[in-house]
Amino acid sequence: MASLETASPALEVLRRVFGYDTFRGEQGAIVEHVAGGGDALVLMPTGGGKSLCYQIPSLVRPGVGIVISPLIALMQDQVDALNALGVRAGFLNSSQDFEERRLTEAMYQAGELDLLYLAPERLRVPATLDLLDRGRIALFAIDEAHCVAQWGHDFRPDYLGLSELHERWPKVPRIALTATATKATHAEIASRLNLDDARHFVASFDRPNIQYRIVPKAEPKKQLLDLLRTEHKGDAGIVYCLSRSSVEKTAEFLVANGIDAVPYHAGLDSRTRAENQARFLREDGLIVVATIAFGMGIDKPDVRFVAHLDLPKSVEGYYQETGRAGRDGLPSTAWLAYGLQDVVQQRKLIEQSEGDDAHRRRQSQHLDAMLALCETVECRRVQLLAYFGQESTACGNCDTCLTPPESWDGTIAAQKLLSAIYRLQRERRQKFGAGQVIDILLGRKTAKVIQHDHDTLTVFGIGEELSESGWRGVVRQLLAQGLLAVEGDYGTLVLTDASASVLRKERTVLLRREKVTKASAKPAKKAAVDMPEEAAPVFERLRAWRAATAKEQGVPAYVIFHDATLREIATSSPQTLEELGRVSGVGENKLAKYGQQVLDTLNA
Repeated sequence: MASLETASPALEVLRRVFGYDTFRGEQGAIVEHVAGGGDALVLMPTGGGKSLCYQIPSLVRPGVGIVISPLIALMQDQVDALNALGVRAGFLNSSQDFEERRLTEAMYQAGELDLLYLAPERLRVPATLDLLDRGRIALFAIDEAHCVAQWGHDFRPDYLGLSELHERWPKVPRIALTATATKATHAEIASRLNLDDARHFVASFDRPNIQYRIVPKAEPKKQLLDLLRTEHKGDAGIVYCLSRSSVEKTAEFLVANGIDAVPYHAGLDSRTRAENQARFLREDGLIVVATIAFGMGIDKPDVRFVAHLDLPKSVEGYYQETGRAGRDGLPSTAWLAYGLQDVVQQRKLIEQSEGDDAHRRRQSQHLDAMLALCETVECRRVQLLAYFGQESTACGNCDTCLTPPESWDGTIAAQKLLSAIYRLQRERRQKFGAGQVIDILLGRKTAKVIQHDHDTLTVFGIGEELSESGWRGVVRQLLAQGLLAVEGDYGTLVLTDASASVLRKERTVLLRREKVTKASAKPAKKAAVDMPEEAAPVFERLRAWRAATAKEQGVPAYVIFHDATLREIATSSPQTLEELGRVSGVGENKLAKYGQQVLDTLNA
């Protein structure tokens, strides 16, 4: 390892300010390239350390690093975290009053800032561009760069104007960063931001500490409760739901069952949203139940699980949302409950969505890839990484690796189901949803079956070898394979062009055998670096000190120290400030600010 005298300026900043001895993965190469004035496009997973890739060059280069971010609600926390490290950071956004903005602008012009965070829409205001001209710019960092790509899952029109940065300030280096991009999204980011000639860094998308699990949806709220009680008692986590109503009901259900949870969705007033987000960031062990409006840019390192009670619209969205778990590198769970109604609902949303046929085709392709991930009998991680163009081998830490699913020849079952739909469509000129078709196959003489004389169909009662849940699994998997489709407001089932090959016995249909299991069928692996037993009470004392200090300062606990740092302190038990300064994550400023308090807590 190089000494501080021979270390590069970037490595010296990493050690002095951030308290880390070495860069991780591609970080070092990215930092040196941008610090040297080069443009970069960085694809790196959530928790991979993207922020250091622009923060350190901003501290090394003369001038102020301008960070473009859509995360207005989190800018204060991002700035607080940097200020705690002794970095001079500020932001300009609509949450500030006139005096706060004027002070930040004056600090920028006087060269008294190292980093300045801006929302992309502010760059459309001429006064902001004029302000930037009056200071010295070290670099432009475009965070969440996938927002520029219409092919991606989180398009923001304001990002389209960011290509003009290079035209106005051609000598200022730019770094665009995202945690999620397929090859198509990657190419679109490069094109729209004029970064084709930039150096592209693509890190591994693998997050080996996350255990991916997808379970058949039975009673999802009860399945979630089982997961929390058996594996994640007292842990912080995020639960994603598709609708605001589902968010509210799930949060109420968890609270009624003794679990501390708060809702988050766009229908809540801004004050409640801000309070709930602040509680999640500042408190240990709180669960937030949210729509996908929540979570982008959340830096909370100790989120132990992300659960989805509804099917995500795309693999990119799913990957980014699950990536909010385990940013500290410790074992975490990504859990999804998925059922037939999810598929029907997402297909219907695509059919009713605004936009042209090309837009709907893109949405369908996103959904098809998500369904393939849910239905695979192979390693989930292999399938997930393949979506981002990365080859891998079976991980041994996902549900399909830990409890390999069985596949079965479902050709005859598929033929029976498709025949029932064919009879309804061709003989009766009728279309129905899955429930009615399954009732016909099971030979149930319900009021609706009798009303439409469906008990006289030749297919009535020919499917008694499977249960209702078994047939719903068949329907779901045929939808996923494109052998069935849904249409209309009521999600009626219709045949596709591919259905004929099954009915003509030209195609074999392999299906995944349905197994409704408890959420906790296979608990997550324990941390690879568990603390010694005697260190656990010391760790809890340190957490209590950190919580009190964070509350006093009005900042999230992780701004003081990450759990990983406290674990190392508890285990190594440093007795002097010099020894404490050698712990990973204890930089110069934090050592001066908190060092004696930590030593006092250790010796209490």
